[in-house]
Formats: sequence, C-alpha cells, structure tokens
Amino acid sequence: MTGVTLNSVVKKYGDTQVIHGVSLEIDDGEFCVFVGPSGCGKSTLLRMVAGLEVTTGGSIRIGERDVTRLDPSERGVAMVFQTYALYPHMTVEENMGFGLKMNGHPKAEIRAKVSEASRILKLDEYLKRKPAALSGGQRQRVSIGRAIVRGPEVFLFDEPLSNLDAELRVEMRVEIARLHKEIGATMIYVTHDQVEAMTLADKIVVLRKGVIEQVGRPMDLYRDPDNKFVAGFIGSPAMNFLAGEVKAGVPHVAGLGGEVDRTIPEVWSGKPIHVGLRPEHLSLDMTGSTHKVELTESLGGVSYAYLSAPTGERIVVEERGDERVEEGAMVGLTVDPSRLFFFDQATEMRIR
Repeated sequence: MTGVTLNSVVKKYGDTQVIHGVSLEIDDGEFCVFVGPSGCGKSTLLRMVAGLEVTTGGSIRIGERDVTRLDPSERGVAMVFQTYALYPHMTVEENMGFGLKMNGHPKAEIRAKVSEASRILKLDEYLKRKPAALSGGQRQRVSIGRAIVRGPEVFLFDEPLSNLDAELRVEMRVEIARLHKEIGATMIYVTHDQVEAMTLADKIVVLRKGVIEQVGRPMDLYRDPDNKFVAGFIGSPAMNFLAGEVKAGVPHVAGLGGEVDRTIPEVWSGKPIHVGLRPEHLSLDMTGSTHKVELTESLGGVSYAYLSAPTGERIVVEERGDERVEEGAMVGLTVDPSRLFFFDQATEMRIR
C-alpha cells in the first residue's frame, strides 16, 4: 500500500486549461474523495492519476515512484468506472480473473485471488452466473472484485454508484466502506454527491473550476468551511445564505429581523456580507409571524420547512418529531448566533 502525491499538476486541452496547478498529499491507506459540481475537474484529475489523461504540467507520484509519464499498466492502480464494463458472455468468476489470465498468471493463482475477492465482496454464490443474471449492485461488486484481484497499490473510483437507484447506492456505500476497512488500501473516489463524500471519506477534496477550494476531514469542512462555496456544498440540505451588512462591528441581517447578537472585527464595518445558517441549526417559533411557510417536505422522522423571509429570501429549516407546520402559516425563526457563518460578499471568503 502507498500514498499519492500531486505536485502543481496542470491539465490543458489546447489553449483551455481545466486543472490549475493542483497540489495534494494522499496518505498511505487513506480514503480520499474528490467532490464538486459537474465540470469542476474531479474526474479529469482522477484520470490523470490513472494515466488515462496526459499530464500537461507538474508531477504525480505513487509511493516513491514518479509515474507522471508512465503507462496506466505500469502505475500500480486499478480503476472502477461508472459503467460496469463486464463481458456479458463470461461468468462472474471469469470476469474477475480475466485481467490476470491475459497477463499469463497461473490458473491456481487466479483461482486463489478470485476466491479471496469473492469472499470480501460476498459474491461466492454468484461466481457461475453471467452479468445479465445480476442486479446493478452485484455487477458493480464484480467490477470492484476485478480491481481487487489485480492487487493494486491504489484503487480509483469514478462515480461508481451514479447508475444505481437510491436504495442500492446506500447499500454499496456500506460495502465500499467495509472493503476499505478490510483491505486498508489507498483509495481515491470521485463523486458529485456530498452525502457519499461525507459518509465514506477520511479526507475530502472540494474542487471548483479545476482548483482545490479546501481539503480536510468531513466534519472539519462541515464545521469550519473556508469560503461560501464549501459551506454551501458540504451539508444536506445546503446551508442557507442571507444578505447582511456590518454596522459598528455588529452584523445586521434583514432576513432575520435586524441586529444579530455577534460581533465582527471593526474592519468589516460598512461592508456587505453573506450570513450562512444551516437548516439543522434553526428552529421555528410558532408564536412569531415574521416568516411565511411556503412548503413542507416530510420525510418521516425529519421534515424541511421552506420559509419566505420578509426580504423574499428563502430559508430552509429542519424539523424533527411528529408535528409539522402547515403550509401558508406565519411563524418566527429562532437562531443560535454562535452557529452563524459570515462571508465577504465580494470574495466569498469566510470572515473569522
């Protein structure tokens, strides 16, 4: 097992630059997730590590080896794609061992490695089936098994769950987390789903427009985002943002009724800000009448009330318990000032 180091990595397609000098350390045995919106460069960065995209500038190291110019087969990586890419005429066992067979490995070695991968992924009863007789989740486990039998130094996952339905995605998240704990390999995982990122990662890398916005442990990014983009991307539902301004070191937020019981350094006085509020840190005041309930989404043990503030801004509030506020009702909003986040409107950077 070994780590991965990216040093000032650049990717260009002609005159268009899509990765802008990315540097990153992924430790040995770490589960690192690249997350961000479509077009942020996360899959391109993964494919550069795999050797499927040529690196325009900078270097990539896997362990002690500089692999920047090596072919994919020489890098010691195995990749699991969004599509399963299984051979339909082969059984599960044959699909998993095909790569080793093509490289001339002995039959006994192939059987042993396929058997071990099958045990890890709980595929023993499916070894003689063909892909058409498998569910989507089972097919994805076979594609992961094919990667395991190669014994790579680094596993790469490119949005492997996006083709699965919601229930199977949850099931496969558990399977992948269990797999990482069992084999302890370095894994790099690409997703646009921040829930996957939060539940799987040891380290999250948040990307936007080919640049790293922030790197950290999931709860560190949730509790201490560096900027408005990260704050809004990490957490489900997304953080609410309201316009505000600072007067004599005190934030004023019209959407919350005015002055907020917090202080900000005097240097920000007179400047516009954004105020961030997470839905789970807000509560409804049924005796108030400042905000209108536009919609309520009930998910069973939790629901989300969509409020319209006096300014017209939308605020989402998480509710727990069996009681639900009615749509059209006028309510107040209770805010814990210590839970608020403040961002410069111009740069979107966090005001600490």
